[in-house]
Amino acid sequence: MTENETVSTDAGEARVTWYAGTGPWAVLALGHGAGGGIEARDLRALAAALPARGVTVALVEQPWRVAGKKLAPAPRTLDTGWRGLWPALARPGLPVIAGGRSAGARVACRTGRELGALAVLALSFPLHPPGRPEKSRADELLGTGLPTLVVQGGNDPFGRPEEYPDGPYELVAIPYGDHGFAVPKRAPLGQDAAMDLLVDGVAAWITALRRTPRP
Repeated sequence: MTENETVSTDAGEARVTWYAGTGPWAVLALGHGAGGGIEARDLRALAAALPARGVTVALVEQPWRVAGKKLAPAPRTLDTGWRGLWPALARPGLPVIAGGRSAGARVACRTGRELGALAVLALSFPLHPPGRPEKSRADELLGTGLPTLVVQGGNDPFGRPEEYPDGPYELVAIPYGDHGFAVPKRAPLGQDAAMDLLVDGVAAWITALRRTPRP
């Protein structure tokens, strides 16, 4: 079952699309990137698969997308929108896993601990701008202070799995995947199989979170 909810924030009106879990124990909140919305294949795959595994999924549209703008605002404005949404995400009374893809992953990393998130899921974290490895954003990822999972395409120009520094996080690599987890037609791994890897990796990590005693 899905339900749409409009939420007022200091950055404008945002929207949450809820995918209710079966006997849910947690909410997974997922923000989109700067170049697209909640129609991204990884967000849709998780929203389709995880509710049957006891996780309610909330796909979050930032105010700039709801307003029909084509360009994302500054990171601090994205953070403001996310903070304004958080009471709605926490309202079911379940632990909330803060997540997102690309720019949405950065927002989750920057704000997760202060908002009381259980953990952070970073899909296609943009470790650096394409071709600019010296412009690293690793500090955001390494500074979450929470259990963190990165899911990264093997051919992501914003940071391939082997570029990631050692740190207190887990990483699932999707072979041949680009920044949107698309795989080339000539790749030995098909698109459906790539999404299965992503979903299974995230589901296993979330299952382990549930089994970990919380303070």
